[in-house]
Amino acid sequence: MTPVSLPSPTPPPALSRADALFAFVQEILPYRRSITGDGLRQTLDAIGERIPLQVHEVFSGMPVLDWNAPQEWSVHEAHITLPDGTRIADWEASPLHLVQYSGPREERRTLASLRPHLHTLPQHPDWIPYRTAYWTDDWGFCLRHKTLEAALERFGEDAEVDVLIDSRLREGAMSVGECVIQGETEREILISAHACHPALANDNASALAVATFAAEALAQADDLHHTIRFVFAPGTIGAIAWLAANPGCGERIAGGYVLANLGDRGPFVYKQTRRGTLDAPTAADRAVSTLYPGIETRPFDPFGYDERQYNSPGFNLPIGRLTRTPHGEYPEYHTSADDLALLSPEALADALDTVLTLVTALDGNARYFATQTYGEPMLGRRGLYEPIGGVALAPEAQRAMIWVLNLSDGRHDLLHIAQRSGLPFDAVRAAADRLLAADLLRFAPDSDAPGDA
Repeated sequence: MTPVSLPSPTPPPALSRADALFAFVQEILPYRRSITGDGLRQTLDAIGERIPLQVHEVFSGMPVLDWNAPQEWSVHEAHITLPDGTRIADWEASPLHLVQYSGPREERRTLASLRPHLHTLPQHPDWIPYRTAYWTDDWGFCLRHKTLEAALERFGEDAEVDVLIDSRLREGAMSVGECVIQGETEREILISAHACHPALANDNASALAVATFAAEALAQADDLHHTIRFVFAPGTIGAIAWLAANPGCGERIAGGYVLANLGDRGPFVYKQTRRGTLDAPTAADRAVSTLYPGIETRPFDPFGYDERQYNSPGFNLPIGRLTRTPHGEYPEYHTSADDLALLSPEALADALDTVLTLVTALDGNARYFATQTYGEPMLGRRGLYEPIGGVALAPEAQRAMIWVLNLSDGRHDLLHIAQRSGLPFDAVRAAADRLLAADLLRFAPDSDAPGDA
């Protein structure tokens, strides 16, 4: 019998970049992340399916600068059960219900005696707060304030409830992910995103998605000058562990950014590097102010995310921070309301474009010495200048060449020249390439870069 010829099924349409980013946030959001454990590893596994990721395990108790790597925490179940069998907090329903790193316990006690270990948000009675106790012996539960109020109204403070935390703290390891995209040189651009918060979409599943997709795009590039390094690590202790393992990183890192909170609908906010100021920004700072002059820029302070660690005095890396709405400045921060509804696929895609633009600019940034410094060199005989003089305003490409020649004194990088001239960075970069090919420029050593030394 001749088989029936069936038409090939129509493949599903490819997701737009915005939708693909949002889908990746949806994929990793359910993982029960902490600073250690299976949820963190599952997240890194998902990232590693898209980019070449190396995962380092930092064993519990290992000294990392002034800290020690934490014990590994795992949870089997945790809940509070009322006399009628109702659970008012249940880790299975949401990992936010349990204070992170709560130790094991099983007991019956009154609601009144339990109150010091219960965390709610009276101002937002429908939201569950997010709380941690990484470095203490404390424990507790987080729940909706209206749920607690209803339990108290129905049973009273003297009602006995069953408390179960089936958790384990053991000698294990903390996972840190790295993706290294090799460039022509060992000079590096560092991008970092914290990977420890469970069930919070903006903080920081959004930035994990943006960083992953940025690494995926840059891995396809074949003309990178710098090596690009992405770090996916638990907040604070993960960055500290990475720094402890890379004590000489300051010699190779030219700049970079900590990414956080990139999926909400707020405008971008940039926090400067420690060594940069509004008057003397680093290359990372200048890339933002040159390419995105409308972005709100704030001076460095020793608070926030892992920029605190990278900018600590001993390392003093030129690492800024890019967010949309910063931590603590949106009401949903560190609550169950930081969910998918808070995110915009278009905001994620815009953030990805911004990160790629900044990284590309840092990668293409350089300083030069002009080889002819006494008077302008004759560009016409090198085919670099419009043969008819007297034009009121030189074309952009020619203006860019004149600016590059004048400011290529070994101190001004291309971002500085673009900012000072008001010309697009791409035009300045192209002018430098043409002048370099004509032997009118030579590279200045990377180590002498202003703001990068």
